[in-house]
Amino acid sequence: MRAVFMGTPAIAVPALEALHAIAEVPFVVCQPDKPAGRGMNLTAPPVKVRALELGLDVRQPVKVRDGTLAGWLREARADLALVIAYGRILPRDVLDAPRVGCLNLHASLLPQLRGAAPITWAIVRGHQETGVGLMQMEEGLDTGPVFAELRLAIDPDETAGELGVRIGALAAELVRASLVDAVEGRLVSRPQDHAAATLAPILRKEDGRIDWSKPASAVHDHVRGMSPWPGASTTLPDGRVLRILRTQRVDTTTTMTEHGPGTLAVADKSGVFVACGSGVVGVLEAQLEGKRAMRAADLVNGRVLARGLRLG
Repeated sequence: MRAVFMGTPAIAVPALEALHAIAEVPFVVCQPDKPAGRGMNLTAPPVKVRALELGLDVRQPVKVRDGTLAGWLREARADLALVIAYGRILPRDVLDAPRVGCLNLHASLLPQLRGAAPITWAIVRGHQETGVGLMQMEEGLDTGPVFAELRLAIDPDETAGELGVRIGALAAELVRASLVDAVEGRLVSRPQDHAAATLAPILRKEDGRIDWSKPASAVHDHVRGMSPWPGASTTLPDGRVLRILRTQRVDTTTTMTEHGPGTLAVADKSGVFVACGSGVVGVLEAQLEGKRAMRAADLVNGRVLARGLRLG
C-alpha cells in the first residue's frame, strides 16, 4: 500500500507514525513553515519535524488549487492520501488523484461537529463522549461516508489541549486497526445522517470571551474548551484583560444567588468563586495581561481580585 500523508500540527504526528509502520509513504504534505515565538523565527510544523526524523520526503505547497499537489499524487501512484488536521480545503483534482481517493481522520463522532475545531466545541458544548472517524473525503465539509470510528469519554475537567493528545493517539490506533481493510474493500462505509449534522467552526480570538450569565457548568466547559487557544478571557472593571486558565466545578448545593453574574462572591484564602447565571464556578488559575500565570489566591493577595468585584 502506497499512502501519502497530509497533516500539520502535533495531533497528526501519531497517525503519521502509524501509517509509516504499515505502508510505503512516498512523501508527506504539510503547511509551510511559519514564524513563531518571541523572535518570530521561521519554525517547521511538528509533522515536518517528525517526517524528516523518519527519513521521509516532505513537501509544503503554498497553494493546493494550482494542480501541483494533484500532480504529485498522480506521479506517486498513491493508493490513497491519509489526511488529518492538514488545515486546507482540498479541491476535487486532489481528492480524485489517489487510486481510492483521500481518507480523513476526523476528531468527532460524525455527523456531529463537522468542521475545523471539533475538539474544542465538543468540550464547550458539554459533550461527554467524542472520538475519531475514518471517512472518505468529498467536496462537502466532512460529509463523506465513514468506514470506522473509535470512541472515548471526555473527562469533566479535561482541556482541549489534553483531549487533543488523546485524540491523536486514538487516531493512530484507528489507522492501525482499520486503514488497510478500508483501502482493500473489506470495510463497508456508512453514509452520514446529514439531518443530524452539527458544525464546529474555526476558532476566532473573540470566541474566548466568557459569558458569566451562562450556568456555572457551561462556564467551566468554556474555560477548558478554549485552552490552550484562544484562551478564555474576561475583563476587570478597569478594562484590563484577565485570562481564566483553570476553573473547578463547585458543589451545586452552594448558593450565592444574591450576586449578579460575574461577581466575585468569595475571594480569600478559601478560594475565588464567581457567580454565574446559575451556580458558581471556582477560579484556580488566571493571568493578567502582560503578566505571568498565577494562582487565583495570589491574585487576591496582590489585590487584583477582591470580593464584590465584577468581571466582564
